[in-house]
Amino acid sequence: MTFLQTERTKLKRLPKRGHFDRETVYKILDEGFICHIGFAPAGQPFVIPTGYARVDDKLYIHGSQASRMLRTLSGGLDACVTVTIVDGLVLARSAFHHSMNYRSVVIFGRATIVDDPGEKNAALIALSEHIVRGRWADVREPTEQEMRATTVLSVPLVEASAKIRTGPPLDDEQDYALPIWAGVVPLRLEAGEPIKDPRLPDGIEVPEYALNYKRT
Repeated sequence: MTFLQTERTKLKRLPKRGHFDRETVYKILDEGFICHIGFAPAGQPFVIPTGYARVDDKLYIHGSQASRMLRTLSGGLDACVTVTIVDGLVLARSAFHHSMNYRSVVIFGRATIVDDPGEKNAALIALSEHIVRGRWADVREPTEQEMRATTVLSVPLVEASAKIRTGPPLDDEQDYALPIWAGVVPLRLEAGEPIKDPRLPDGIEVPEYALNYKRT
């Protein structure tokens, strides 16, 4: 299945890099875990980074009830959500043709507040598991007071598109003869060795999901 192209999601710059099938869009969303949310209350634009999780055809974000962003978005304001994964630096022979290999998603929509306790709890589990799979089973779950202090918003995945660049540099034909190295420097997100909390009691082992953390 594919997303219907709209005036907002139709790619005007390099449209051949565009993808509208849900499989591609969802794969990018499921690998990333930080999004940037753009919105403009009273004409003043803001772009705020935050964590997210996808469950079926919804994107969930959460935070404190005191969050200005969440309060504003829950009022039905149009929002633009973006996710980007950088896969490499593309070094061309000319400065003009330098680029990056990337996978990105742009989502347009209006967020709604999640009031149903069951959906809210499931969304919080999804957010935790999306960032560190297996962690929820180890931690203390939120208390009723903590749940009341937390706002969860849902953004419908209806108006979305992906844009992807892969491959080597694309130089002007006459520049290929220049004695300049060109190619791609691959990049990836890699976890380091876990650092324990200084107040961690002796005898508590590092869990497998922290020792071998990776995004897939």
